[in-house]
Amino acid sequence: MSWLWILVGLVALQRLAELVYARRNTERLLARGAKEIGAGHYPLLVALHTAWLLAILFWVPGDRAPYWSLVAVFLLLQAMRVWVIASLGSYWTTRVITLPEAPLVRKGPYRFLKHPNYLVVALEIAVLPLAFGAWEIALIFTLLNAAVLSWRIRIENGALRERTAG
Repeated sequence: MSWLWILVGLVALQRLAELVYARRNTERLLARGAKEIGAGHYPLLVALHTAWLLAILFWVPGDRAPYWSLVAVFLLLQAMRVWVIASLGSYWTTRVITLPEAPLVRKGPYRFLKHPNYLVVALEIAVLPLAFGAWEIALIFTLLNAAVLSWRIRIENGALRERTAG
C-alpha cells in the first residue's frame, strides 16, 4: 500500500471519528435546548471535504512519494485540530449549534483567534495535496473551501452576535 492511500485513509478515519463525536455532542446540546443555525450549508461542507479526499486519491498517482516536510506540517495541523476540539469539548460540533446560556469558549486557541478551526481546515486542505505535489487540487479546493467557509463564518458570527448581544 502506498503512503498516499495510508495518509488519506487515516485522514478519512479521523474525519469519520470526528463526525461520531460531533453527532453525540450535537444531540446532547439539542437535548439541552440548543438550536442549529444555517443548516443549509452543511451538506455542501460535507461534500467538499469528501470530494477533496477523493480528488487526492483519484488524481494523484498512488506511487508518488510524499514531501515529508509537508507531511510533518500536516501532522502539526492535526495536533492543532485536536487542541481546537479539546478546547471546545462538549461544545464542538461540525454544525453551527448555539446554546444561549452556555459561556463562549475563550481558552486554548480561542484566546488568540475567533475561528481557529477554520484556519486549521484551510491549511489542511492546501497542505495534504501539496505533500504529494498536487498543487492543482490544493488550489481548487482551497478556493472552494474559502467560498463555503465565508458562508459558514457569516452564519456562525450571526449566532455569536445573538448570544453576546443579550
